[in-house]
Amino acid sequence: MLGIAPVRYEGSGGLFDVKLSPSFEKDRKVFWTYVSTKNGEAMNQVASGTLSPNQSKIENVKVIYEIEPISGGRFHFGSRLLFDSEGMLLVTFGDRFRNGREKVQQVDSALGKIIRITPEGNPAPGNPFEGQAGALPEIWSVGHRNPQGLAFHPETHELWEAEHGPWAGDEINQIKKGSNYGWPIVSYGIESNGSPVNGTEITQQVGMVSPVYYYDPATAPSGISFYSGKLIPEWKNNLFVAMLRGMYVARLELDPKTGRVMGEEKLLTDEKQRFRNITEGPDGVIYLLTDDEKGRLYKITKKPI
Repeated sequence: MLGIAPVRYEGSGGLFDVKLSPSFEKDRKVFWTYVSTKNGEAMNQVASGTLSPNQSKIENVKVIYEIEPISGGRFHFGSRLLFDSEGMLLVTFGDRFRNGREKVQQVDSALGKIIRITPEGNPAPGNPFEGQAGALPEIWSVGHRNPQGLAFHPETHELWEAEHGPWAGDEINQIKKGSNYGWPIVSYGIESNGSPVNGTEITQQVGMVSPVYYYDPATAPSGISFYSGKLIPEWKNNLFVAMLRGMYVARLELDPKTGRVMGEEKLLTDEKQRFRNITEGPDGVIYLLTDDEKGRLYKITKKPI
């Protein structure tokens, strides 16, 4: 679309996510996260703009947030957007592969973090590291490898996230304010060469939150969405996960009291598609996008009686 700033398509970089302002009907604001280029290096950016009256272009484009470039990092950018109930914007960022891994546990960097900012790009009030010396006040949570999905539970309003592990160890996490999710100190995966992550085989550690659910072997979970529609009531509050490497859509049944995964159903396995993103429409239908040069749009609806 006209008005969108140049996007750097390299490695796993590109245009990642687009969200409408919570007050879109009034302000027509659009937000997106993508990879740009600065001083020759790849860099995550978040931008906003206004959809023109004839819906042909984005106007008044402004970069509201950017990460410092990491030399040579062509992978693990993240990145998802989600507005919370206060109108603040949550954004996920990956570790930029091995080049930025050491920054994931450091709170002076947004790499491997979920941040929370205002629509103007400023640190949102009430963030957990606000006022801490040497810490970025926009950080919401720490210790993420490559976050690919972000969603709120429709009833509990808890924040959930999906991220790619290394060779196995993909995670489904329930995100708590200020919590540390361990990467790269703890992991249920191994490196692609078969060696332990960080030279150890530690999967749990005090002060770090374990995933609600993890995958071994890797399935590469991407977009996630909770079902809240009335069209298929038996799926109410189920978590749906789009799988890239796994080439299916997971339907996870959660215990309403503990949030633990009680069961998993694999959908659309015969399609052999890399499912990238998932959302629920206002009609209660689940819509899916695939990751392919000739991408497909699927919808899951109620089977006619």
